[in-house]
Amino acid sequence: MAVPPPSLLRSALRLLVYLLPFAQWPRPPPPPPPVPGPGASFSVRDFGAAGDGCRYDTAAIQDAIDACHAHAAAAAAGCTCRVAFPPGRYLTATVRLKSGVVLDIQSGATVLGGTEIGNYPREADRWYVILAEGARDVGITGGGAVDGQGLEFVRRFDERKNVMVSWNKTGACLGDECRPRLVGFVGCTNVRVWNVSLNQPAYWCLHIVRCVNTFIHDVSIYGDFNTPNNDGIDIDDSNHTVITRCKIDTGDDAICPKTYTGPLYNLTATDCWIRTKSSAIKLGSASWFDFRGLVFDNITIVESHRGLGMQIRDGGNVNDITFSNIKISTRYYHPSWWGRAEPIYITTCPRHSWSKEGAVSNIRFINITADSENGVFLSGSKGGLLRNLRFSNVNLTYKRWTSYEGGLADYRPGCQGLVKHGMAGIIMEHIKGLEIENVNMRWADEKSWQWDNPLDFRPSTVNGISFRDFHSDLYS
Repeated sequence: MAVPPPSLLRSALRLLVYLLPFAQWPRPPPPPPPVPGPGASFSVRDFGAAGDGCRYDTAAIQDAIDACHAHAAAAAAGCTCRVAFPPGRYLTATVRLKSGVVLDIQSGATVLGGTEIGNYPREADRWYVILAEGARDVGITGGGAVDGQGLEFVRRFDERKNVMVSWNKTGACLGDECRPRLVGFVGCTNVRVWNVSLNQPAYWCLHIVRCVNTFIHDVSIYGDFNTPNNDGIDIDDSNHTVITRCKIDTGDDAICPKTYTGPLYNLTATDCWIRTKSSAIKLGSASWFDFRGLVFDNITIVESHRGLGMQIRDGGNVNDITFSNIKISTRYYHPSWWGRAEPIYITTCPRHSWSKEGAVSNIRFINITADSENGVFLSGSKGGLLRNLRFSNVNLTYKRWTSYEGGLADYRPGCQGLVKHGMAGIIMEHIKGLEIENVNMRWADEKSWQWDNPLDFRPSTVNGISFRDFHSDLYS
């Protein structure tokens, strides 16, 4: 088996050395999964795939995967085999990726997801175009694309937010989000996705569920900007995950760790470019278990509705998270999208009256630059305090350039919803321990009157604040 390029290993080492002074315990990043060598290759064309975008190639693709899996299983442990997709358009229902198999979707090739409910399994939690369950040493690469044909699921196009088809009438799932995801790895070990484009998902794009050792790099994700729920990368209950050199341009959340059935720890995301009508990076809102040891470094966020976010709603706790070397631009979009142009947003209110409150602690924001239409929002709750937050070398520039209404605080989902609230540079609620060092706020002169003050907090709920080199000024 080949090893990752030395440049990737050097980048990981530099990041570790930079962040070590801020770490609470030693936690070197896990080694990436092995890079599949050339090994054997099976072409889907040899199994009868037409590649014309009209006829379904599901059986041919699955037969090639099964043959490749059998070959890998007969070889030495850890060996992989490739299923090659030569240039063409391969229409398919759900195909199941198996251990030891890497899909080699070559440049000029596109795997197209079917748009009929009959193309997918009966169980809604298995609605994926490509699905791997309980597999080891699996991946997708090749320079080509996987396309979910998401625009075929739009019932009414709307520049504010599209109205989408939902397959809830089948009874397989409930609500208005019953659509297939694009790619899913569920309960897998040693997952690698690289050098591939993932386009137009009808629902979530790349879904990592209860996986260990996942390496995602040099991936381009594109979803329609007006389509809801087309998240970029969702990481559920998965540990030892690395995301690097990815471009994500989509309507909904871009990188979204969640906890449903267990904790999530050791996630590193670096060197990414993001644009979204929702949150660029968001922890939650599914948060039944803890998040620990996450690093986000050298990321550019462009014209997004929210930059760095945490929506903790279900009792899980968040500890030891670092955001560093991040450039942010946030603006208002239609209020049907969660977010009010906050560059940084943390809330811990319970989802329901009976929900637990999770706490957030030891969060670091280092070398952050933001141009935003709204301020930072830090809101804990009585039973879910924000503790030991640190802002170091942060530059915030506030100006208005859209015509959407300001003066609203967004607690969604659940909690208080949208609430009228004065605009401030930083809004603080239920905090114990906040260190601000070398933080600069600048205000656009022509509309600075729309902000009530630089800092908005009540001593009854916010305590232990330290300021060193804090500046606030107008700019022309």
